[in-house]
Amino acid sequence: MKKIIFAAAALFAFGFANAQDAKEDSAGGGYANGDVFITGGIGITSFEEGDVSSSIFNISPKIGFFVSDNIAIGGRLGYRSETADVYDADLLEYGEEKYSTLMVGAFGRYYTTPSSDFSFFAELGVDYMSTTVDVPGGDYKETGFGIALSPGISYFMSDHFALEASIGVLGYNTMKPDYDGAENRNTFDIGVNMEDVMVGVVYKF
Repeated sequence: MKKIIFAAAALFAFGFANAQDAKEDSAGGGYANGDVFITGGIGITSFEEGDVSSSIFNISPKIGFFVSDNIAIGGRLGYRSETADVYDADLLEYGEEKYSTLMVGAFGRYYTTPSSDFSFFAELGVDYMSTTVDVPGGDYKETGFGIALSPGISYFMSDHFALEASIGVLGYNTMKPDYDGAENRNTFDIGVNMEDVMVGVVYKF
């Protein structure tokens, strides 16, 4: 199996360009109680195994507010698209599955050294999710919620701009399809899935 992770090069380039514009701010950034920030994470993953391939795209813009020196809370929107080749045993041929998910949620973060340019953080998030599923056997929708704990790192390049990256490590989802007789689909993940790697640029007001 080949896993190809495309780093968000455009976002990093944007961040570095702004860092150069503000290079006179050599002291860097950091967070403090009362700060507000916006960030947008992007993750792109491609899997290939023989003649079967799939791809996943994630984007999750967020806004956060520091309620203390170490703790920030906020809200986020999210979109996830997944496309995969599947083998239909009845038709004896490959088909395509598509999943499109919209999310709205809230999160809380704890930063280890928020006033420094470089800091580790842990994020706990809760999301409401609505997914449209397009499979060879028909289309349907499912709704539910998820909760996830993710570690991350943040690095300020100037007073206002930072790069950050996070990796999903612990999560639980429950989803209910809308067709008759459907049961809840529950998943519990422990570990690092490459599709959960998110990188992005932060702007602090």
